[in-house]
Amino acid sequence: MKTIGLIGGMSWESTVTYYRVINEEIKKRLGGFHSGKILLYSVDFDEIEKCQMSGEWEKSGEILADAAKRLEKAGADFIVICTNTMHKVFGQVQAAVKIPVLHIAETTAEIMKKDKITKTGLLGTKFTMEQDFYKSVLAENGIEAVVPDEDGRKTVNDVIYNELCMGQIKESSKKQFLKIIEKLRDQGAQAVILGCTEIGLLVEQKDVDIPVYDTALIHAEVAAEKSLK
Repeated sequence: MKTIGLIGGMSWESTVTYYRVINEEIKKRLGGFHSGKILLYSVDFDEIEKCQMSGEWEKSGEILADAAKRLEKAGADFIVICTNTMHKVFGQVQAAVKIPVLHIAETTAEIMKKDKITKTGLLGTKFTMEQDFYKSVLAENGIEAVVPDEDGRKTVNDVIYNELCMGQIKESSKKQFLKIIEKLRDQGAQAVILGCTEIGLLVEQKDVDIPVYDTALIHAEVAAEKSLK
């Protein structure tokens, strides 16, 4: 079994999902008392969030690159960045280590291609929804991403940072998200990507009548599979 290096803490609430899902998948596949071989480097999200808001992406990339190097030195066979937004600095992190870094959008796109999804709604932070670093990966895989209108993007971003990253799950916010997803469906979206690892704490497949791709679950499941190859 390969050792998985997790860069977590962005936020720690969603990192818990990664740890749980990886271990559940390993146990499901191997049975008995099996669990994943995992190294976790959890950053201080306050530092990362300040870099995001001030546009200091290179600085935040240096923080994650340092975490990746430490995980590599500790014996990780590959790296998983447990957040969507910080894949903006994916190249900076990958360049810092010799071991592979598993891209969250790439793993999600591969599954969507198998499901013949060509147009999807995308929810995430304002950075993920408005910038190209994430949507371009989907486009390279033949998937068009549509995002909410300006008011919808503000709602999604505010709920992520002001509620979900603080561990607050509100029914009123869930209703807002479901209305936003409904609008995306009406724009022709065949599915919706939960492109922030916290959104799965609020919205699940049972809440929506189109396919939901929870990136945190997908990323963690693929990581578990990769550890067994």
